[in-house]
Parts: sequence; structure tokens; C-alpha cells
Amino acid sequence: MNIENDTKRAEIVREALSWLGTPFHDSSGIKGAGCDCLHLIFRVAQATGYAPAGNPPAYKPQWFQHRGEPMFLKGLVEYGAHKVSSALPGDFAMYNFGRHAAHAAIIIDANSLVHAYKPVGCVTIGDRRELEPKLDSYWSVFLP
Repeated sequence: MNIENDTKRAEIVREALSWLGTPFHDSSGIKGAGCDCLHLIFRVAQATGYAPAGNPPAYKPQWFQHRGEPMFLKGLVEYGAHKVSSALPGDFAMYNFGRHAAHAAIIIDANSLVHAYKPVGCVTIGDRRELEPKLDSYWSVFLP
């Protein structure tokens, strides 16, 4: 048990929950105004000290349907995340949409996640089991 990691995980979860209700908007990351799933995890990582200031690289909203390169997964590695076999609160889940992993969520507990989900139209709490068939991988910013 690592108390420091538990505290940081709780901080990530609190920050993710503070985005609830933010409208879904492609290629945006402004709390309360609009964001997509990439910007949600990037902004939460920034607010908790795991990503630098600035913006993620620009991309077209439908990039995942036309590109074979797993840009999102490469970005996670670039910003210091690593793949893990199971997720704890504060970790990220990547889901396959289109040609590869192109949807991200933040794990908040054993059954729930926070994500900017276009079909719902906002940042929302989702049921992990609902997206389980599309699960690609789990990622963490915490050392094993």
C-alpha cells in the first residue's frame, strides 16, 4: 500500500469528477464549456501534475476511422503513462472505436469511470461493464 499514490489517485478522481456535465465538444478542453475524451484526460493530468502546460497535438475528430497508427496510445507513452494489466482509481482505460484505441476514460472505482462521451453529449459517469467489450488496455501514471 502506497499512501502517497493513494492520495494522488484520489486527487485525479476528484479532478475528473469536477468535469461532470461539461458538454462534449470535439478538439476542446475547457471545463464547463466543452471537451472530448482526449482533452479530458489531458486536462485532468495537467491539473494533478502529470502533464505539462499547453495542449495536446491537434487532430481531426474522426482521425481514428482513417488512420492505422495508434496515435492515442503513443501519446500516453510520450506523457509518461505505462500499460498495466488491471486498473485502479485514477488510471486510464482505452477503448477501441474505429480502427484502434481511440476513446479514453478515467477509472473512478471498481464499477465506474468518467469520460467525455459523445453519445451522451457531455462528461459523464459511465458503467465500466458497458464498454468492456471495446476495452483495449489500461494505463497508469503510477509506478508499479
